[in-house]
Amino acid sequence: MPKRTRAATLTGLTALTAAGLALGAVLAAPAGAAVPQPPGFLSAADLPPHAGSSWTAGAITAGASPEVEADRCLGKALGDGRDSWYRDFRTDLDTSARQVGVELSSVSAAKGRYSRINQDIKSCARWIEEADPEVEATLKDYGKLNVEEGAHVYGLHTETSWGATDIRLLSVGRDGTTVTVVDWGRLGDFGDAPVKAFKKTTVMAVNKLH
Repeated sequence: MPKRTRAATLTGLTALTAAGLALGAVLAAPAGAAVPQPPGFLSAADLPPHAGSSWTAGAITAGASPEVEADRCLGKALGDGRDSWYRDFRTDLDTSARQVGVELSSVSAAKGRYSRINQDIKSCARWIEEADPEVEATLKDYGKLNVEEGAHVYGLHTETSWGATDIRLLSVGRDGTTVTVVDWGRLGDFGDAPVKAFKKTTVMAVNKLH
């Protein structure tokens, strides 16, 4: 059974599912400097199937998206956009997703970032509740995946005092010096979350990094 932790709202989840697909600015590199290359990314076909709409993939963009910068789960670890890229995915309905990839300077740095992201996801439900007493959140830990140097999957459900509910699936994985995060969200609750398919998406995300 998944572990369950109670807490409160995910700032930016509604933005993710409704309007969180704006592209960030591409970071400029100093003249003469080697430009870091992005890791491999998911394609639209790799996302959990949606019964009512096909997925559309955006461009792979350098930096951090505004939604990630403001996000209570991911913003602290990924908000500076340094040596990172993201790709947004959308459907024609209420479901959207995002992948973030980060190239670190060493395996040690990548291990540290991977650990930090895991800890921030585990803490974000509490941070959400502390920030907004009108929202209640429940975090589920769906466990580890055996792929490359490892991956971990979580689910987060938020409900406002006026009845709005959102469900979000988050995963973080690592391959060598590269860390990736996959972020899926829609209106609904845990019963609407395609956990099995999302785990397959996470495995593909990590395998595609290199």
